Amino acid sequence: MSTSTAARSRVSAFQRLGNRTMRLFHGLGMPVGPMHLLKVRGRKSGREYTNPVAPVRIDGVMYLLQAFPGSDWTKNVRAAGEAVLVRGRRARRVRLVEVPPEERGPVVREFPGQVPMGAGIFVKNGVVPDKRPESFERAAQGIPVFRVVPLD
Repeated sequence: MSTSTAARSRVSAFQRLGNRTMRLFHGLGMPVGPMHLLKVRGRKSGREYTNPVAPVRIDGVMYLLQAFPGSDWTKNVRAAGEAVLVRGRRARRVRLVEVPPEERGPVVREFPGQVPMGAGIFVKNGVVPDKRPESFERAAQGIPVFRVVPLD
């Protein structure tokens, strides 16, 4: 599957249920696994949207990757530049800086090792052929990556 096909992939009903469950657990102060919630303003509506994300950490720096490259999540982040990252009941304002495509390889390569369950979504969407770090690295230029810079 090509990146353009992956860009059109939609979140399944099962994934929407999982997303709602993650929001519920975080609201109760019970984060699950590596999951955080990303709250960002919509570029058109101005309404706040919440999406579960599984950060990758490299040398103390947090990065967010997106398995749906053409998603509203990435478009809203690019437009807003800032968001709120929530883990349980702890929320912090952050700036999200998009990593240039040519610099994404080392970050993307870490994802399947740090977030093995999340790697399957990239495979399902056709962004990568399998969960091997080398496959992620080869596909890095087509995977949106944002460096998280705390503002608080």
